Amino acid sequence: MTFAVLCPGQGAQHPEMLARLMDSAAARAVFDAADVALGAGWRDAATDPSRLFLNRDAQPLICLSQLAAWRALNEGELPRVTAFAGYSAGEVSAHACAGVFDAAGLARVAAGRARLMDDVAPAGTGLLALRGIGREQAVALGAPSGVMLAIATGEDACVMGGPQAGLANVAEEAQAMGVQVTCLKVGLASHTSYLHDAVAGLRDLLSKSVVSAPQVPVIAGIDASRVTTTAQGIESLSRQVAQTIEWASCMDALHERGCRVFIELGPGSGLSRMLRERHADVAARSLDEFQSVAGARAWLARECDAMSN
Repeated sequence: MTFAVLCPGQGAQHPEMLARLMDSAAARAVFDAADVALGAGWRDAATDPSRLFLNRDAQPLICLSQLAAWRALNEGELPRVTAFAGYSAGEVSAHACAGVFDAAGLARVAAGRARLMDDVAPAGTGLLALRGIGREQAVALGAPSGVMLAIATGEDACVMGGPQAGLANVAEEAQAMGVQVTCLKVGLASHTSYLHDAVAGLRDLLSKSVVSAPQVPVIAGIDASRVTTTAQGIESLSRQVAQTIEWASCMDALHERGCRVFIELGPGSGLSRMLRERHADVAARSLDEFQSVAGARAWLARECDAMSN
C-alpha cells in the first residue's frame, strides 16, 4: 500500500512550528542552511504575533518547517513514498521534499515568491472560504464584486479571493443563503489574476533555484497532473500564484494512484480532514497531531502495513 505526503499552505501557523523539530539534527540542518540564505531573523517570525501571518514571513516559515519535518521523518525508516502534493505555498515545499530544491534554495524561493506576490498584489485583498455552495454558484456570486475562485476544495466548498470590500459582500450574501463562511488569515488574493504580474518573475527565480528533477512525482495544483520533470515543475509553480488551485482534483489523483495513507507535514491538519471527508477509505493525519516525529513515523509504518494486509 502506498503513502503520500501533504504540504499545507498559510493559515495554521503556530509558535511551536519550528521548536517542535529542534530535536532532529536533519531539521536543524535545514534551519541552519536557511540562516545562511536569509539571515537568522526569519526564525523570529514564528514567535512574533505581529509577523506570524504576514505573507513575507509566513511563506519561508511554512516551507522551511515542512522540509525540516520531512527530513526529520527520514531519520528513521519509512515506507516508500509515492507522491507529494502541496496546497498553495505548500506546493513549493512539496517540490523541495521531492528533491527539486535544497534547503538554501527553498529559503530563497519561498522568500522571493512572497516578495514577488506582495509587490504586485493590490492593497486590501484577501481570501474567504465558503462551504455549502457549488463552484458555478460561488463564481457567479463573486463576479459582481471582483471576487474570483482561488481554490476548489470540493463540490460544495471553495476559497475565493479578491478585494476586502468584495469579500465582505460575498460573505454577507453567502451567509444569507446558509453558506458557511470563514475569513482566512492570508493578506492577498493568491491564485487569482490579481497576482498575474508575479508569474514571470517567479518563473525566473525558480529557473535559477532548481537543483534536480523531482525524485518522486509531485501533483500539480493547477491541474492535478504528475510533475516529473524540471520544466513541468517550473511552469506549474510559476502559474499557480495567479491560477485556480484544483485541490479536489489533486486529492482524487492521489487516491486514483492507490495512495491510502497520508501524512500532512503541518502546520495544521486541514488537508488531512479534507481528504478523510472526500475519501472514507484513507488514513490521513497531520504531524501536528503527534507528540513526536518518532510517533508519526511509527503510525505510518503501522497504517501502511495494515493497508497492505
